[in-house]
Amino acid sequence: TLPIWDAATGDVAFAAQLFVTDLGASGYTFTCASARQSMAVWLGCISIAFEYIGWVTALVVPDNPRALVGQADRYEPQAQSTVHDFARHYGCAVLPARPYRPQDKAKVEVGVQVVERWILARLRNQHFFSLLELNRAIGQLLIELNAKPFKKLEGTRRGWFEQIDRPAPPPLP
Repeated sequence: TLPIWDAATGDVAFAAQLFVTDLGASGYTFTCASARQSMAVWLGCISIAFEYIGWVTALVVPDNPRALVGQADRYEPQAQSTVHDFARHYGCAVLPARPYRPQDKAKVEVGVQVVERWILARLRNQHFFSLLELNRAIGQLLIELNAKPFKKLEGTRRGWFEQIDRPAPPPLP
């Protein structure tokens, strides 16, 4: 989380939480800040992520938040009906990760670590007074993150995205 400050009082108004997503093949990363973790915020962030990458992924594997999961289950958690409506609108499938099974979403677990080290670490000493201001700062650092060369592989996240993920995208609805 990152604090959002109240300009009038000088106190922390709330802690902004980060939404992080990665594409499977390229590791192309998207992140944005939000005020809370409600269903509307989660689905809004997924929608913004689709707009950021320019197309809709076939499968969305979210964490297992109460806001999205209607029927919690150790083996097959079921998403809420609103989430299914969202998925139908975008023409994708939503398969929530099982609780306490980070391997179900291993790619984004690494993405969260990268965002913590490359974005949160660089913003931790700055004061932000709105989510818009914070998201603008995150957006600038996100461009740098996706353009940064891999350590053990050839190329960048952006380059792999252009070569592997982007060639045959389905359109946004």
